Amino acid sequence: MNVMIVVTHLLGTGHLSRALTLGRAFAEDGSDVMIVTGGMPAPQLNSDGITLFGLPPLRSDGTDFTRLLTEIGEVADPAYLSARSAALIQAVQSFQPDVLITELFPFGRRSLAAEFEAGLEAANALPKRPLVLASIRDILAPPSKPSKATRADEIIGRFYDGVLVHSDESVIPLSVSWPVSEQLAQHLHYTGFVAPAAARPHPEAIGADEILVSAGGGSVGQPIFHAAIEAARKMPNRRWRLLVGGRDAQERIAQLSKLVGEAPVSLEPVRPDFRRMLPHAAASVSMCGYNTALDILQSGTPAVFIPFDDGKEVEQGLRGQSLSELPAMEVLRSQELTGDSLAERVEQVILEGRRAPKQDGLDGAQRSVEITKHLLGLRT
Repeated sequence: MNVMIVVTHLLGTGHLSRALTLGRAFAEDGSDVMIVTGGMPAPQLNSDGITLFGLPPLRSDGTDFTRLLTEIGEVADPAYLSARSAALIQAVQSFQPDVLITELFPFGRRSLAAEFEAGLEAANALPKRPLVLASIRDILAPPSKPSKATRADEIIGRFYDGVLVHSDESVIPLSVSWPVSEQLAQHLHYTGFVAPAAARPHPEAIGADEILVSAGGGSVGQPIFHAAIEAARKMPNRRWRLLVGGRDAQERIAQLSKLVGEAPVSLEPVRPDFRRMLPHAAASVSMCGYNTALDILQSGTPAVFIPFDDGKEVEQGLRGQSLSELPAMEVLRSQELTGDSLAERVEQVILEGRRAPKQDGLDGAQRSVEITKHLLGLRT
């Protein structure tokens, strides 16, 4: 079957990474998969077996998701946004998906609602209407007012056959972060968590006994890197490796290098073998995005999470709160982040030792394929 996943990542690459994991599961099951991506290019992510179709790219202006910028940093004008909608419609008409999955929408990406709805209308107009599903993570940004939840319910009722919730309902039900109406509840299908297969330890043991510091693919992680350099000065017997992401990684590495001095710190761009380094590491320091949290659970690596909480973001804080109940996991709020506090938390989780790697409940991509095929079967 033809499976199309539409995703626009505006800050970092987590949404695209999860969509790619989901797409690979469909491809491994024998489907032809096209991912329509509307965010900035992310060539470091694995897209093997998947056709990528890029819309004119967008990114948010920092944490302002209502102010959308083009690749060169200009505000996206109506003509630019119209070109994106036209490209999405053309992709739907050309690919003619049997299954159309929108990542996050209509529970988020409201600033791109016209674009998503244009694609959904195009799908409805195909000779054979595809099965239409939404794909959402465990925790959403709660709606700032009831009308936003009501509007999402209306769009689900109009266009969608189901909602894939990439969580375990017994661990983190959607109602933790989103008002689940009676109508919406009938559309929900919990898949378990979506994670790639557990990474094998690095054959060269790169990262052994180091503190691995990662902070997504954008500039919002810069305060974490600053604090990590100061923390490293207080732990001179432990090597810290800072992995810097984003299109301006080299520029930010150059800025951070000026702060290192004699601290036991190495700086480099994000690495495709990061997940293979984690099992060797003494500890991980990171934000608490969906994909990163699952990487930590799979590896068993002691971890300090600094949840992203700029603006009105609460998603990572809620996730971190639930994970902090596990051994060798600590949460450090961004308001409390200093070199001293970070060093203290890192030493604490290292002393607690490694956890057993989590193995169950992480097959959400494969379960999504099974659920999708079941829903397709109900239509015949």
